[in-house]
Amino acid sequence: MDAQTIIARRIALELKEGMLVNLGIGIPTLVANYVPPGMHVYFQSENGLIGTGPVPDVDLVQARLTDAGGRPVTAIPGASTFDSSISFGLIRGGHVDMTVLGGLQVDAQGRLANWMIPGKMVPGMGGAMDLVTGAKRVVVAMQHTAKGAPKIVERCALPLTSARPIDLIVTELAVIAQEGGRLRLLETAPGVSVEQVLAATEATLEVAENVRAMALG
Repeated sequence: MDAQTIIARRIALELKEGMLVNLGIGIPTLVANYVPPGMHVYFQSENGLIGTGPVPDVDLVQARLTDAGGRPVTAIPGASTFDSSISFGLIRGGHVDMTVLGGLQVDAQGRLANWMIPGKMVPGMGGAMDLVTGAKRVVVAMQHTAKGAPKIVERCALPLTSARPIDLIVTELAVIAQEGGRLRLLETAPGVSVEQVLAATEATLEVAENVRAMALG
């Protein structure tokens, strides 16, 4: 199982019946593929859609049906579309139960940096700032390191997305919670030791008394 699949499957276990959930671009979009059977979850895309379904097969792609990053999505029966003002009203009004966002860095206090890559042209900051600030629960989906460098760091070198700390980080190595401004290691992936997680992490982690094996649904 590759790293992205491990992350998406673990985050899918955070879903609960009836939730309104926003999925960011990249790994977060894969979460929609692993909704537990029989569970009804409403995925929102900030470009104006509630009811996105699994990532479509190539022959089912419709050019005008995309997520906020412009990538193809499907729409389940009962899906609704609306303009951006309503979409961001839902986010800023605190109506989104959970958002899953990609991350470039997370600091020791749980603050996310994910909207700017110095020296690279990006299409826009998207809705990440609104989502981190307005969603009831913020989950970061990202690989643990980038080119061997830790992405969970003492202090972000990149601009922060929001001053509000995130709630949970899920990587291919571990599940880490933000509790009271500190990061706490809760789970390790199958075959991964606590020591391996600590070695791949720059920020100081508290280690739970009973670190569990990561469930993958």
